[in-house]
Amino acid sequence: MTGAKPALSRRLRLMGIAISLSAASLLATVPASARGPDGIADIAEKVIDSVVNISTSQSVEAKGGGKEAMPQLPPGSPFEEFFDDFFKNRRGGSPKGGERSEMQPPRKTNSLGSGFIIDAEGVVVTNNHVVADADEINVIMNDGTKIKAELVGVDKKTDIAVLKFKPVKPLVAVKFGDSDKLRLGEWVIAIGNPFSLGGSVTAGIVSARNRDISQGPYDNYIQTDASINRGNSGGPLFNLEGEVVGVNTLIISPTGGSIGLGFAVPSKTVAGVVDQLRQFGELRRGWLGVRIQQVTDEIAESLNIKPARGALVAGVDDKGPAKPAGIEPGDVVVKFDGKDVKDPKDLSRVVADTAVGKEVDVVVIRKGKEENRKVTLGRLEDTEKVQQAAAKTKEDPAEKPVTQKALGLDLAALSKDLRTKYKIKDSVKGVIVTGVDGNSDAAEKRLSAGDVIVEVAQEAVANAADIKKRVDQLKKDGKKSVLLLVSNGEGELRFVALSVQ
Repeated sequence: MTGAKPALSRRLRLMGIAISLSAASLLATVPASARGPDGIADIAEKVIDSVVNISTSQSVEAKGGGKEAMPQLPPGSPFEEFFDDFFKNRRGGSPKGGERSEMQPPRKTNSLGSGFIIDAEGVVVTNNHVVADADEINVIMNDGTKIKAELVGVDKKTDIAVLKFKPVKPLVAVKFGDSDKLRLGEWVIAIGNPFSLGGSVTAGIVSARNRDISQGPYDNYIQTDASINRGNSGGPLFNLEGEVVGVNTLIISPTGGSIGLGFAVPSKTVAGVVDQLRQFGELRRGWLGVRIQQVTDEIAESLNIKPARGALVAGVDDKGPAKPAGIEPGDVVVKFDGKDVKDPKDLSRVVADTAVGKEVDVVVIRKGKEENRKVTLGRLEDTEKVQQAAAKTKEDPAEKPVTQKALGLDLAALSKDLRTKYKIKDSVKGVIVTGVDGNSDAAEKRLSAGDVIVEVAQEAVANAADIKKRVDQLKKDGKKSVLLLVSNGEGELRFVALSVQ
């Protein structure tokens, strides 16, 4: 018994040595990429001088805030006279009516962001929100040199801005890489000015691509866990080749600091925007002239499209390029200029990125068959207003219309009284909805009184009887849903698939 302990102790020590050696051997065999890239320091050293701080100032009109501000009191308050006398004595003037003797001058606010040099002539890329409404913009180099910059152009929809300044010494410029080649898990490096601390380097991986976070019509963000904080906006996201693959733009965080949810505009988008801003000072985006919506599973089933994909054309602008090309409501765009269209966002992005005036092939599915259309793109005007659906009045009509029920809807012929009540243009034809069953599929799809059913299963309808007839036939054919083309009072169309079961 007494001799067993030393023997056991020696065996344990030997096992410990063996385990330690095995662990050391295992670590030695792990590739460097699994522990993190070794070249971050080299890349940072190579590109750090191309990253700049953006300092802006803006004059803000003083509004009497602070300790000297006159409290806002309701008229007739018992304290009103007291505060009138107090402020009159303190400032030598009346806060009511007459002008104060001590007017507060406008104050200046300052902010800091990041940017990067893409041309040794002094061209800088940053975020639009970094320089928005600025009275003065300065570029601060990595060595502290401060140079006044001017705005070349901005694109609010992608939050990109281009600046120009006159260099006082040779500059280090970086080039754009191909963001389409980024892979999930690939290492990336963010450089910027977090919390106004000056140039800082952080590293992480690509967490996701093609993120749509509802910030704009062309959302296509790179998501990364490389730390991005306040002040990093407008800074570059580098790959391990030292190429810019994104512009750090925003984070999602309850605290304002990085929690590993940072988003960058991909370089493929940025490069095109920057080229146009440098050339024209503005964006000239392609325009197809259609209103589109999602192809849901129900709509896909109604249109005999498997699997659900593409962008459903809900309306065609009479003056747009799609009209003379023969594109019609009900067509589903599945390919544009050789690029697959998976959803409406895909189509919006690819059309916007295509040159104005270019003739492109557009593949649509119409009644279950693919057709090709050639379209010469127009130019999207940023000033055009998005039409809003006409407001519906709730007043009762002079006479109660004769209605029929189908699909959980009360349907009636379009009379003059109903057109007046629901403000429906004379150009809108079809069958009007006068009521919706709150427990029906129609209610869930947000059909409402005043909507006009123009087509059922891609066939025009003129009265409620037409609708009932078409629905009954679809039931006999074993269809699960029916596709309606619905118009509002202004004539704006959309497709809605309703269950017929």
